[in-house]
Amino acid sequence: MDVEQVFHMTGGIGHRSYAQNSSLQKKASDMVKDMTLETVQELYLTTAPKSLGIADLGCSSGPNTLSIMKEIIEVVQGTSRKAFHAAPEFRVYLNDLPTNDFNSIFKSLPEFSKDLNKEMNNGGSPSIYIGGYPGSFYGRLFPDSSLHFVYSSYSLHWLSMVPPVIYSEEGKSINQGSVYISESSPPVVAEAYLKQFKEDFNLFLQSRSEELLSGGRMVLILLGRSGPDHVDRGNSFFWELLYQSLAILVSKGEVEKEKLDSYDVHFYAPSKDELEDAVKKEGSFQLDRLEMFELERDHHKDNQSYATSVAMTVRAIQESMIGQHFGEEILDSLFESYRRLVGEEIAKEDIKPTTFGIVLTKL
Repeated sequence: MDVEQVFHMTGGIGHRSYAQNSSLQKKASDMVKDMTLETVQELYLTTAPKSLGIADLGCSSGPNTLSIMKEIIEVVQGTSRKAFHAAPEFRVYLNDLPTNDFNSIFKSLPEFSKDLNKEMNNGGSPSIYIGGYPGSFYGRLFPDSSLHFVYSSYSLHWLSMVPPVIYSEEGKSINQGSVYISESSPPVVAEAYLKQFKEDFNLFLQSRSEELLSGGRMVLILLGRSGPDHVDRGNSFFWELLYQSLAILVSKGEVEKEKLDSYDVHFYAPSKDELEDAVKKEGSFQLDRLEMFELERDHHKDNQSYATSVAMTVRAIQESMIGQHFGEEILDSLFESYRRLVGEEIAKEDIKPTTFGIVLTKL
């Protein structure tokens, strides 16, 4: 399956859209918001550009991208006033795969500008130029030395492809009994996923090193794992529950076993050591900060409400790939089973996915 041509968050603003089901991602990005805004502030004070180039890589189609861009613009505006500098103009590049629903973002721009101008009424309206830039960030996107700041939230755990070596010549996966790395996976599966992540992340760093000015910064937020073991009660466990949900449909005759046996996800949860090693080996960036945290569940919600939120979020992220492989007719039944399994598991013990926040400076 061609990830670049198929994978996208569910567009629009309907009740199953990513726009309506990305609150968990927003909660996580808010946890590292101070890190993001401090980095932007330091960048501006050390460079004071007249035109500030900002890119959000993997912006998706919901409100989260414009929310963080608004806060970045506000902190730069405030910093420039305190330093008695003329405020810069802002060049904002919103990037995602070509299948992304950019129109939903563009439709939100008038309200975005209105809100920003309202809050800036004492300091003048900022000059902002926003554009959509479709394409894979595993490669070049922008001209040389055109960016000051790169932001990417919940995107870099998605690989450019499922590692091809886990498939036979007939297209059958050697990773039977799982859609990701599990206890039943042969060791070669974890090795293949790590190799693919290293290749992709290295290409990402190389590409950004050419697009960022010297001294430019990146803030990267991505899912990961807390230790060397690939199997934990975090990100990998959510994939295990998705496999179990698909297996239920196989047992009911709604999905062919061969279809399930040939489905794997293009996802990898790196460890802290793997991230540090990748940055060091690529060599274009200084690692300023690497923080790890667990996204705690909202305990104001009961187990079933939280399970529904998780299921709706995963559906908004995964239904493009699952629908393409299995057919869209299974989606309602699949995610009802998934919701039920998540609810049963969190009633026993919380599921705590690990997230990393990373700050890098271009050397």
